[in-house]
Amino acid sequence: MSTDAALDVTLARNATVLATVDETTFLVDPLFAEEGALPPIDDTPNDRNNPLVPMPDVDLSHDAVVVTHRHPDHFDEAAVEALDPDVPLFCQPAEEDAFVEDGFTDVRPVEETASFGGVTLHRTPGRHGHGELAEAMGPVSGFVVEGAETLYLAGDTVWYEPVAETLARFDPDAVVLNGGAARFNEGEPITMGVDDVRAVREATDAAVAVVHMEAINHCLLSREELRAATEDVLVPEDGERVGF
Repeated sequence: MSTDAALDVTLARNATVLATVDETTFLVDPLFAEEGALPPIDDTPNDRNNPLVPMPDVDLSHDAVVVTHRHPDHFDEAAVEALDPDVPLFCQPAEEDAFVEDGFTDVRPVEETASFGGVTLHRTPGRHGHGELAEAMGPVSGFVVEGAETLYLAGDTVWYEPVAETLARFDPDAVVLNGGAARFNEGEPITMGVDDVRAVREATDAAVAVVHMEAINHCLLSREELRAATEDVLVPEDGERVGF
């Protein structure tokens, strides 16, 4: 792919973004299901079918795919069917076999780092919730894409020390957070809410954008609420190019 910018991010829907660093474009966490085609997340405060909104009309052209984890709101059967089986696909090592079973032929598990298209990918830690619930949610990862400029895709995580350490280590130019304060009927949120986003904002000089909003039934924090409660944070609409 080609772009005039060294760093460019477009939100498609939920956590599905097109991230371009140094003219290499990564399709991140493809959720391709049509509006309402998937069941609601269980044990949550409402029972609306997912996704809550349609996929906007955006150019999904890409050089490679990055999947932070295989929860159904980040990678679904429609993506398996739509993606080129030969596309380079970067993932957590624990999920390599599942992608191979899906028919992908160029699966590249990232233990720590990988190189592609002139940029370097670093897999970073995440904690998908708090306490025992975080353990039950299984392994999740973020990715830092490092080129002339550096992008940190935090993935499904709450604010905790390894996120602060990642920000300090890589000093990114831009950060994309998964917000929405997703939750179940019991327990604390499993993705970032207002306090988490504020903590990131205070910890970095990078541009900060928040996605993973208003698309899945257990994400209860709205864009309007997040914008009202934070400063100097970008909260893009579906289909919007994030203006770093």
